[in-house]
Amino acid sequence: MRWVTGLLVLALVAAGVAAWRLDLVVPWYDYLTKDEPAAAPAPEGPAEVPPPPGLDLPAVPAVEPVGTALPAVGRPSPIKVQQALAPFLADPDLGPHVLASVSDLATGRTLATVGSGAAVPASTTKLLTSLAALSALGPERTFSTRVVTGGKGRIVLVGGGDPFLMSEPVDEDGPSYPPRADVATLAHETAVALRAQGRQRVSLGYDDSLFTGPGFNPAWPAAYAEEGDIVSPITALWVDEGREPDSFRRVEDPALWATQVFAAALVEEGVKVVGDPVHGVAGAGGRELASVTSAPVREIVERVVEVSDNEAAEVLAHHVGLEVRGGGSFTDGVAGVLKTLRGLGVPTAGISIYDGSGLSRENRIEPAALAAVVRAAATSEDAGLRGLIASLPVAGFTGSLADRFDHAFPDARGLVRAKTGTLTAVSSLAGVAVDQQGHQLVFVLMADDIEKPVEEEAEDALDDAAAALGGCYCGK
Repeated sequence: MRWVTGLLVLALVAAGVAAWRLDLVVPWYDYLTKDEPAAAPAPEGPAEVPPPPGLDLPAVPAVEPVGTALPAVGRPSPIKVQQALAPFLADPDLGPHVLASVSDLATGRTLATVGSGAAVPASTTKLLTSLAALSALGPERTFSTRVVTGGKGRIVLVGGGDPFLMSEPVDEDGPSYPPRADVATLAHETAVALRAQGRQRVSLGYDDSLFTGPGFNPAWPAAYAEEGDIVSPITALWVDEGREPDSFRRVEDPALWATQVFAAALVEEGVKVVGDPVHGVAGAGGRELASVTSAPVREIVERVVEVSDNEAAEVLAHHVGLEVRGGGSFTDGVAGVLKTLRGLGVPTAGISIYDGSGLSRENRIEPAALAAVVRAAATSEDAGLRGLIASLPVAGFTGSLADRFDHAFPDARGLVRAKTGTLTAVSSLAGVAVDQQGHQLVFVLMADDIEKPVEEEAEDALDDAAAALGGCYCGK
């Protein structure tokens, strides 16, 4: 009974301290003690709270960090890595074309390979785009959407390539992550600036000229455009990623739609908008009236990688093209990404891509080249580039892996982080795994000739292969 009592008291003390640190007691505490003298500093944690008088509690054992609980034992063994993967990558549901590469993160030494050549990478392509964006643009770069003055009483909405610009603030369930700028706020600030000038009537123009070339990638299947719910035309000016309200349907002209939403918000602010919006290029002499700013690139990358956002990935690639090549098109984006990766020491001979998202079925990447991208991020001396690894979904817990890895090797859940890639007949995973002895492994698993009826089973087979690495005692 003494032990049970002691544990109950300790639990109550811990709960009380937790409530304090979560500010659950502040409102009534402030009311009751507003006239009280200052109290002694609160203890740093539950273990420092003294027991009530007369109660003798056992000492709380020290807790070792995970890093010391999983010390790497020796070097990872190629034979054991191959044995861990073999039964899962031999699954007939994966089809006849299966490729894989596993290497030691610490040394870069190849531990296992399956197949040869390249495969359709699907959304693992986003790893290339994201690493290039972090490097070429910098983690703290932001993108502004502006309103500037034009001629003849016109104001011009100028797109700055903010991938997450919204039509209105997102506050139903608290702040969004990453934070999103919105055109309703921009309209309010514009109205304030106009009223300060004594203006209540304007005509409206819009400028999406930051990006060039077609909005729809020629390397994408025509069905993507025809179906209308796969991907938006890529532009430097849109709201809600070019989607219709409360829908996955994409609008035909995202820049015009964004301008119409902005015009409606201006009217709500008491500004009369006359005539139809005019498409053009804002003059260099226009004076800025208002602007809103995107989240930084590091947060955009985190979202892109976590949920595999196709539109935002393409916008990032266009920005890389602008930064590296001086042009914001699909072609410039791909060239800029590859040039940036080469500058980071990634061999690009095994990479042939046509977009930044992986939607193109013409893309081909060799597993070793994709593994080199992961390793370049994980081993970089630049903390901003290493942020790509922190952005990877955690197996069984977050993002696109939240509902996966529920089959073999439950001990591996949480020890695998990976980017998914999925198209019809295509499934891939690329990321890092920590085995049961603390070895850090870079892995790429790809299959691109899967029969449609067993696509889900093939996905499970790749999950199990990656989980086998996390559940493996792979040391020599």
